[in-house]
Amino acid sequence: MFTSVQHLFIASTLLTTASLVQASHQCAADRVSLQVLGSGGPEFTDNRASSSYLISLDNRARIMVDAGAGSSINFEKSGAKIQDLDAILFTHLHVDHSADLPAFIKASFFTPRRSDLQVFGPAGNRVMPSTTAFIRKNFGPEGSYSYLQNFVEPDQRSAYKIQATDVPLTPHEVSNHSLNDDISLQAIPVNHGPIAATAWRVNIAGCSISFTGDMSNQYKTFGTLAKNSDIIVAHNAIPQGAGGVAARLHMQPSDIGVIAAETNPGKLVLSHRMNRSLGKETQTEAEIRKHYDGNIIFADDLDVIQPASH
Repeated sequence: MFTSVQHLFIASTLLTTASLVQASHQCAADRVSLQVLGSGGPEFTDNRASSSYLISLDNRARIMVDAGAGSSINFEKSGAKIQDLDAILFTHLHVDHSADLPAFIKASFFTPRRSDLQVFGPAGNRVMPSTTAFIRKNFGPEGSYSYLQNFVEPDQRSAYKIQATDVPLTPHEVSNHSLNDDISLQAIPVNHGPIAATAWRVNIAGCSISFTGDMSNQYKTFGTLAKNSDIIVAHNAIPQGAGGVAARLHMQPSDIGVIAAETNPGKLVLSHRMNRSLGKETQTEAEIRKHYDGNIIFADDLDVIQPASH
């Protein structure tokens, strides 16, 4: 009951790098925008909401990537409307990327939304549930918020249904999903230690915006996904030289620089900025500049960023 309606996506398939690269002149940059709903991590001392991003087309919010704590408040501040969302994409299901989903679902009850909500995220592994299981555990009949079960098991009260899709964790395999004529999605597994995780590329009105999510780049798969993206959102959770568990879970700035050189984004947006990387922007940029000489933006909550021509 949690599979997506067939006409809303193309089944997962292995794509060539060439098929992912969009011609930059096709990007309708004046129609597309990225807004940062949450630029922080799981801390309560960084004065930031946790990870979340909103992609709009013609001033209508269409795609949300992650829904970390505080993102629902900034969604309201942005002026976006839940009924306009085509899909919510999860890079992974850590609390700082998913905690506000119940708030969005409950709030949708008070809107005129009638179309099903697509939710995409990674399949499960020995540590994390799949995205479909996550939806069941939250909203199913035995879930934490079982009083909202009509969103997954429709009845006479149901205005719409959550349609959840698991993205396979097969290494180096790109999953392709077509939402409509304006928007298509690609995802690829990435390494975030033991956590099931994927990176995303959103192609919208000829523009492409790619998200690393939290990753170590151990798989070295993101470059295949994000080549020539108009915007890349990379997570800058640790400073150069960090070690231990943090370095096994996250990219160092030098890794981000190598990725940016490989993918050649029009703009590189650094987000998921935690206390250990805040205040180190000069050093972080210097490391990235060893590899990439393009536009670098250190993200703050509610920043609005438009694609730039290559």
